Amino acid sequence: MSNTALPGRTGQNPPAEPTADRREAVARLFSTVDESVAELGERFAAAGYELALVGGPVRDALLGREVHDLDLTTDAVPQRILELVDGWADAVWTVGIDFGTVGLRRKGVQLEITTYRSESYSPKSRKPEVDYGTSLSEDLVRRDFTVNAMAVRLPSREFADPFGGLDDLRAGRLRTPGLPEDSFSDDPLRIMRGVRFAAQLGFELAPEVREAASAMADRLKIVSAERIRDELTKLMVSPAPRLGVELMVDLGLAPYVLPEVPKMRLEIDEHHRHKDVYEHSLTVLDQAIDLERSRGMEPDLVLRLAALLHDVGKPKTRAFESGGRVTFHHHEVVGASMSKSRLSALRFSKDVVNDVSKLVALHLRFHGYGKGEWTDSAVRRYARDAGHLLERLHVLTRADCTTRNRRKAAALARAYDDIERRIDRLAEEEELNSIRPDLDGNEIQGVLGIKPGPLVGKAYRYMLELRLENGPMEKEAAEAALREWAREQGITEES
Repeated sequence: MSNTALPGRTGQNPPAEPTADRREAVARLFSTVDESVAELGERFAAAGYELALVGGPVRDALLGREVHDLDLTTDAVPQRILELVDGWADAVWTVGIDFGTVGLRRKGVQLEITTYRSESYSPKSRKPEVDYGTSLSEDLVRRDFTVNAMAVRLPSREFADPFGGLDDLRAGRLRTPGLPEDSFSDDPLRIMRGVRFAAQLGFELAPEVREAASAMADRLKIVSAERIRDELTKLMVSPAPRLGVELMVDLGLAPYVLPEVPKMRLEIDEHHRHKDVYEHSLTVLDQAIDLERSRGMEPDLVLRLAALLHDVGKPKTRAFESGGRVTFHHHEVVGASMSKSRLSALRFSKDVVNDVSKLVALHLRFHGYGKGEWTDSAVRRYARDAGHLLERLHVLTRADCTTRNRRKAAALARAYDDIERRIDRLAEEEELNSIRPDLDGNEIQGVLGIKPGPLVGKAYRYMLELRLENGPMEKEAAEAALREWAREQGITEES
């Protein structure tokens, strides 16, 4: 972040009159915002209500980041908001109306308008209690961090920064508007949001915020899995997820989010030397992100979760053998199961859960490649087993090489270059992504003279294995091979 991009000021309270720097900040902010926002402000003002642009859009605009959806706040209650935008908005939705939020779209711009509010959790509740407020300052004080507690009143464009958000923005610092203990007690998810913002914006947590987050980590137990999942998702696709993961572990948050991660910090003694699994996993995560970028990929949640969790099975499978050797037999199988269980508990979608666990299960497969002695059939199986995850498996497998031995690293890279070339060649020849047997289910029934049932599936699986082993076959040859298999299995038309 460039400090020169932000207006500076001194003291903890804003001056009575806007400074030139502040006027410049507001001008910069509005240069990124659609003019319909000012129009909406005039509409609310004419009806006697306040309206202000608030929170993330203000912060991001001042940081020079792209602003997409816009958040606004008002003293109008939700039903009055609906009346005021009726006929003006192109679309309106009310899924958040129980929490005082009305969503709308105008000329392609998406906005959310929320009534001034405060929300808090009772000690054992998973749902916040929402109370409506009556002033902008009352609304800002309940915001999570000072950098999100800045606002611009509409349509006057008056800049409101009662808690020194600009100073903290310039310093790259996360502070709470009030006492962090009060803020985290009101909504414990703010602890995770602080970690996420650190990873997303490259900011540091103020010392008192770190202390409160660590002391109150167990409050995360009352937050729903879905809300924690959403914060973890944003953290993992941020520019620096490693920073967020390290904060979760160092502050004691990980046991309530991803308890398997800190457990990878295995004790290493002089008799049983091996890589620190936790540090190795963070390095793999970093390297996977570097490979994402070099390959022109967008931030990939599935890949990044798999990189972080690929070795979670090691603590459970660690064994000491003679000569000081340490083994982790079948840790990929155990890790796949553990990943599936954890991500399911966090309410990730089935696709994410299955894809991550599959990548964890497959991440060691390449290490049987050796010096390139795999047959074409083995390469086909590798590609088919990976399926739509093949590109991610390429990245994960390459990222998993963290050896400092340059010769070994170079040899592994050459071997993987080779398998990728072979996959590409076979893909061109055989359409690997859609390998099917040379005979479908109906054709199998016709050749063998059998009815639909388990036997058809058994024959189909045999034909698929034959296809993977030999590549494409002419139809006549495939039919002959199927009849020969049926004779060996004792299958007749009466079967």
